[in-house]
Amino acid sequence: MPAHNISMKYERIKALREDRDLKQHEVAEYLRIARSTYSGYENAWSDIPTEILIALARYYGVSADYLLGMTDETKPYPPAKKR
Repeated sequence: MPAHNISMKYERIKALREDRDLKQHEVAEYLRIARSTYSGYENAWSDIPTEILIALARYYGVSADYLLGMTDETKPYPPAKKR
């Protein structure tokens, strides 16, 4: 993965939060983590656990691939069709 994509998830979660005029503590409360822990994710001091990444994707209504920098398409994948 190119180096610019590695830091993209940190940049994108910050941009999504700021676009919605949310404070770090508000997102941290939703995730049920300390604000300092969340701040560590935005500032790339800590890696984002998978379960937190999934929760953020759901919270913002974007795909995890978008958060990870694997696509610029924000829309999450449609639910799988039941067979």
